Amino acid sequence: MKNIILLPLDERPCNFDFPSKIFDGEKYTILRPARLGRKKTPADPVEVRAFLLSNIEKADAAVISIDTLLYGGLIPSRLHTLDQETAEERLLLLRTLREKNPNIKLYAFHCIMRCPTYSSDDEEPDYYADFGAEIHKLGRLTHLEKLGEGDAAEREALLEKIDAAALQDYLNRRAFNRKMNIRTLDLVEDGTIDFLIIPQDDSAKYGYTAMDQQAVRAVLDEKVLNDRVILYPGADELGMTLTARAINALEGKTPRVYLKYASTLAPQLIPNYEDRSLNETVKYHVMAAGCVVVPSLRDADFVMGITAPANKMLEATEQPANNMDYDVERNMAEFLYFVNDCIRRGIPVAILDNAYTNGGELQLLRVLNKQGNLLKLLGYAGWNTSANSMGTVLAQCVNGMYQKNREAARNFLVERYIEDCGYGAVVRSYVTLHVLPQWNMTYFWCEEQHGKAAQAVQEELEKFIRHELTSIADHVILESVYLPWSRMFEIGLTARYRENTKKGRNAL
Repeated sequence: MKNIILLPLDERPCNFDFPSKIFDGEKYTILRPARLGRKKTPADPVEVRAFLLSNIEKADAAVISIDTLLYGGLIPSRLHTLDQETAEERLLLLRTLREKNPNIKLYAFHCIMRCPTYSSDDEEPDYYADFGAEIHKLGRLTHLEKLGEGDAAEREALLEKIDAAALQDYLNRRAFNRKMNIRTLDLVEDGTIDFLIIPQDDSAKYGYTAMDQQAVRAVLDEKVLNDRVILYPGADELGMTLTARAINALEGKTPRVYLKYASTLAPQLIPNYEDRSLNETVKYHVMAAGCVVVPSLRDADFVMGITAPANKMLEATEQPANNMDYDVERNMAEFLYFVNDCIRRGIPVAILDNAYTNGGELQLLRVLNKQGNLLKLLGYAGWNTSANSMGTVLAQCVNGMYQKNREAARNFLVERYIEDCGYGAVVRSYVTLHVLPQWNMTYFWCEEQHGKAAQAVQEELEKFIRHELTSIADHVILESVYLPWSRMFEIGLTARYRENTKKGRNAL
């Protein structure tokens, strides 16, 4: 049994629970902190330090969120009041870890600070509720102006609308975080960190985040660390991606992946909330997970099917799209024929369901359900962004190569169908529109984690299981549902598949 330390990006299930649900098995154990913070409340730095120091000598690999190490989590990284000396001291703990265990495989990820397009302080500083959209637009115009394409007059007009003190605070935060992004490169250069990912959370082609990426990349190029540091869109999947990489390294193998797109044009699509063509991001993710893309199915260890549309990606709540990008320039009949053929021939195949963002594709689910193939896939994910789902699918595939934790893998697969398709595509919007108003709750505030809103979600998901997952419904037990941040964006759930339960929904 080998141990892998995981310091997650935050306490949400996708970061804290998913890696353990996938990788805890007969060969690997994920070591996590007993607790982290909650949303805007950072993790206790003393507890984080103690967790790392107490586990480092018995670990074979470590996957470290630098944002949690420095700031206490993803959201606290946008809100902190740290001074440079404190941040530096926390970062250099990594050198101590390396000294205590020189042979450990140490992987890390450190997000470039995002700049949302909308005005909301749900995950940002308070003033972002008043000036968020304007700050985002200002960043875009500033970037374009540097490229000789901006509108100086429009930029000046925007400056008049934004509180000067708020803007200065925001720019100072970005400068601090960017400096620490660059400082982390030094620990790759001196061998403390074996491999570093610098992801972009909710990125775009132009703006403050893109400019910060350019600044970091310039130093990366100067230090010639291009083989050990990569930058690409993503965030919440990184714990899974780097754990997959760690396991591949410990196994001494590089799994080969064959990509099957449902649309010929999809590789050139720029997914929502990302800044580059899909195929470029796919290549980064595959490599980051310690795998390699191969052009021949004959050479592949597994297949990753990709459901993205041809040109423009829609939100899951907008399905069915019924347009050229989805119905004409995407051949789902042939795609599913290929998937079914792989299953029949015993070729491991997983589906990256990135047809829509923030939820899975219901018609795809219905066909898989009708064919009886839901539990014959090696992996599936269709939550949040294309990049988030991509890392989740690759992690499932890598785990399937080395471990026989079949029950856990099947339970996680069932949870993905319930959460990604059931919640993301159907239940989230239904409960928000038709249930919450009677309790004076909103999308951004549902009071208790395990309260009435969570119960309403569970009831609707039970209906979804009965109506949409008919091929497995009698075996599925939805044990619990909660709202980690007391809002509707994400949920935590536990579901089990009982092999010998005919009426599993009411069984214990």
